Amino acid sequence: MFPAGDPRRLAQISLVVLLIIGCITVLLPFIGAVLFAFVVWMCTWQFYAEKLLPRLGGRDTLGASLMTLALVLVTLLPMIFLAGSLANGTDNLIDFIKPYVEQGLPANPPAWLSALPFFGTEIDSTWHRLASNREELNATVRQLLVPARQFVLALGGIAANGLLQLALVLFVTFFLYRDGAAISHALYVGARKLGGDLGENMLDKARGTVVGVMLGIVGTAAAQGTVAMIGFLIAGVPQAMLLGFATFFLSMIPIGPPLIWGGAAAWLYSDGQTGWAIFMVIYGLFGISSIDNFVKPILIAYGAGLSILLIALGVLGGVLVFGFIGIFLGPVLLALGDMLLQRWIREETLA
Repeated sequence: MFPAGDPRRLAQISLVVLLIIGCITVLLPFIGAVLFAFVVWMCTWQFYAEKLLPRLGGRDTLGASLMTLALVLVTLLPMIFLAGSLANGTDNLIDFIKPYVEQGLPANPPAWLSALPFFGTEIDSTWHRLASNREELNATVRQLLVPARQFVLALGGIAANGLLQLALVLFVTFFLYRDGAAISHALYVGARKLGGDLGENMLDKARGTVVGVMLGIVGTAAAQGTVAMIGFLIAGVPQAMLLGFATFFLSMIPIGPPLIWGGAAAWLYSDGQTGWAIFMVIYGLFGISSIDNFVKPILIAYGAGLSILLIALGVLGGVLVFGFIGIFLGPVLLALGDMLLQRWIREETLA
């Protein structure tokens, strides 16, 4: 070993620091996808290692390929189904709007639109003005086309970026499955070298918390999607299964489910079914959306072995700081901090 202050030792430390900075810089654009790939890998590794791999005679590449293919099917098939349904819905929307574009607006707006509180009178006067002046109507449509086009382009960019991120997640996950045993061993060796038994315990705690958070997210999404689909079927909303799938996916976003059941309630009201619209609003508030407030923290706390308070603070704070991946990082960080605090308190009490 070099003595303290030796120039060669400082040069070695500098090289290591520069290497770490370089690696972080290279991986930074993909850090979200890589971390999410680790989340998927940790949540499914036990099934893969204990159930699938032994049946394949320990052939890592084949097992990793089958698991990745299964993930592709799980993520891709619902997207294809939703895309087809949305395309069909877009065609219906175009067929609905086309007569208004070609023939102009009717002389009077729908009664339900004029009866809206606060805005009904203004909408009624604007409608009559546009209906009586075709040039002003065309100018208004042209003004609306620009933000609509920008919105569609932005939405397309988000969808394309999401697909690229998903492809990267699946690509990384394949190698995590294939080399999972070596990676798991390296993680435990590194944790033990850094923190001894505490390091291993923290690694186990992090894995348990990630699995618990995933259980809470997927379980809550499934519950919300199922309950929503039942409500749509009861109220007679068309495409109830599609809307149930949409609720399942959008439950990852705090305001996602209200967009679906709120839109269904608006459709019922516009169709003259005021009673069912009121039912949909009440059912959405106390049936669909309340699941997220009660079921998710309980499922996550049960799976991760943490208090509901820590889970709630971790999920909310993690999302605000790290984005989507913060749903997992926030609770993990708070779980590890709580573990260190409890260990310190226990050692102080024994001392």
